Amino acid sequence: MRSVIVRARDQRRRLVAVTTAVVVAAAGLTLGTPQNSSAAPTAGSLTWAPCPGVPEPTLGLECTTVTVPLDYAKPAGETIDIAVSRLPSTNPARRRGVLFLDIGGQGDPQAAFPLTLVSMGLPAGVRERYDLIEFDPRGIGRSTPLTCNLRPDQAATLIPPPYARTAADVARRADDARQIAEQCASSSTAHLLPHITNTNVARDMDRIRRALGEPRISYLGYSHGTYFGTLYAALFPTHTDRMVFDSVSGLGGLDAVGARRWGLGFELRFPDFARWAASQDATYGLGSTPEQVRTRYLQIVDKLDQQPVAGINGAALRALTYGLLFNDSIFPALAATLKALAAGQPPQLPPPPGAGDFSGMLALVCNSPGWSRDVKTYQRHVAEDRIRYPLFGPAAANVWPCAFWPAEPEPRVDLSRAGSSNILLVNNLRDPGTPYIGALELHRTLGARSRLVTVDEGGHMSYLFGNNTCADTIETTFLVEGKRPPHDSFCPHH
Repeated sequence: MRSVIVRARDQRRRLVAVTTAVVVAAAGLTLGTPQNSSAAPTAGSLTWAPCPGVPEPTLGLECTTVTVPLDYAKPAGETIDIAVSRLPSTNPARRRGVLFLDIGGQGDPQAAFPLTLVSMGLPAGVRERYDLIEFDPRGIGRSTPLTCNLRPDQAATLIPPPYARTAADVARRADDARQIAEQCASSSTAHLLPHITNTNVARDMDRIRRALGEPRISYLGYSHGTYFGTLYAALFPTHTDRMVFDSVSGLGGLDAVGARRWGLGFELRFPDFARWAASQDATYGLGSTPEQVRTRYLQIVDKLDQQPVAGINGAALRALTYGLLFNDSIFPALAATLKALAAGQPPQLPPPPGAGDFSGMLALVCNSPGWSRDVKTYQRHVAEDRIRYPLFGPAAANVWPCAFWPAEPEPRVDLSRAGSSNILLVNNLRDPGTPYIGALELHRTLGARSRLVTVDEGGHMSYLFGNNTCADTIETTFLVEGKRPPHDSFCPHH
């Protein structure tokens, strides 16, 4: 169990949606093949076995694969395998059903995620009520992964793009982004690329449900995983039970709008760190007031742009900072890094955990509608956000490979139509990865079908990843007893 607890501690640093790649950027730091079969999964058809690469088999985690169509328009055509893990209920006599889990943006297998949540304190009532089901979205991890043959330097600046100071910086980034898109289109898995879509992930979820023999699923999704749940609730409303969307990615998930909002998220979150660092001025010497800490931070960034330290320039520091704002527990690491860089010394960063290959996540992002193909549009957005959100806006608004993506975007799903009405939305007010505005938008769209829990905290992801007892209690009560708050709720700062 000890190694699971260690992994849980790592999760507070790395399970921060797609920005796991951010840490890799600043620190400097097995493909499957599709199988051909036309057979659809049926209840009881799954064979479970120990999970590859996951220790502590005695804890009960087991794995399987579910075969699904690559192209749902051609259900009898080529198929791919979706990797699924299951942690059975601790009390089958009280079992209610299955609770699907998704951590959001990922580049590596997450079979052990149920164990991670347990080690982080997932309440016994939840364990009793559900089998915990994790799945790697198609194209990612062990689910017939996609590759764009990313070089280390490309992977290090993939998500998010680098901070752009000028229009020329945007143009240079556009050249790099175009090359990445071309690599995706010419890789050995290029034929998968048009079908790695968010809507297809929702369809895969229903295939998993059918293979498990379950009439309905409950769901706990974080970050971009909230978008998978939103789509599922819209497409399969009669097969949903209790749906929890924690750290809401908005109406389109991590699309062009969601990505650009990272500039806003950084701006809202940085004051939390600045206040903490000011209280620790005797240790880190970054300033005795939040205003002084912000000024000092920008001075360090400017100095690194002139003279990088250990390969870390200003843009890399901004990217690293963004990732280290995701949880209060990482503030000391960020402050120590800034102190070292201010002195011209390499920071003592822990080696990044295996971040995997974010090619599949990139496909989910770029197959979403709304990405401009005009470089001048990104130059204009960067110029605007340099004024609105100077700390990180010019990175969040910079060019993605999506501007040159070789596949057509998937159609939008109308989320306002009749769908599941048993949805709980939870969002921190100062979330850098999924800013609160996304939760407000989705809540307005869903109307009475959802309840919104507003949490007066900073950081990304609330349930079990934060320290707000109020929010944790509301989410647990809903999952265990099915009781949502009668009205929208507000959880004060802990």
